[in-house]
Amino acid sequence: MAGLYKLQPVLMTLLLTCLSFNSFADVLIGKKQVLLVDKKGQEIVIGDITFSPEGQRSRYELHMNHDKFKDFFLSMKEMKCLEGPELWCHLAYPYEQPHNVSSEDLSWLSHDLLFMFKKKEDFGANFWNGIYYEMKIDGESIRGEAQAIDLNVLASPPDDLSVPPVNETLRDEIDRSKRWLPDLIIR
Repeated sequence: MAGLYKLQPVLMTLLLTCLSFNSFADVLIGKKQVLLVDKKGQEIVIGDITFSPEGQRSRYELHMNHDKFKDFFLSMKEMKCLEGPELWCHLAYPYEQPHNVSSEDLSWLSHDLLFMFKKKEDFGANFWNGIYYEMKIDGESIRGEAQAIDLNVLASPPDDLSVPPVNETLRDEIDRSKRWLPDLIIR
């Protein structure tokens, strides 16, 4: 009987580890909605994503709901933008990439959900007003918090297409009170 009590903490740790792994893995399986959330908590469904497990990673296929976006011609480029207090224009990563993620690394997905914001009265596109959503698994969803990025860094392809080029050193915090859509949820 005393041996059973000694095993109990080990069994609980093992059980909790398995439950944590399964809940993280479940987030990266199947079809989910992609939503942007404004600073008042209003959600906008902007698309859906389907995750398919492949070994230690999960391949994804992202479909944007272009019915929610308006077409704008900014700086000699057609852009799909959400219209609100600001224009929030989607700029998918323009170079070849593997379209896969793991519970520890969601950076390729963040690259496919890049945005640029601009005030309606401003002329043209300002690529230094880029938005990168730093994503993390949170229970049964993926949550992204907007960070500032100068998207001019993507004007030419990176030397190594297998490494996500937008890293922590290129991103800064934003003033969440000034940005229209500071959060992203995938659930």
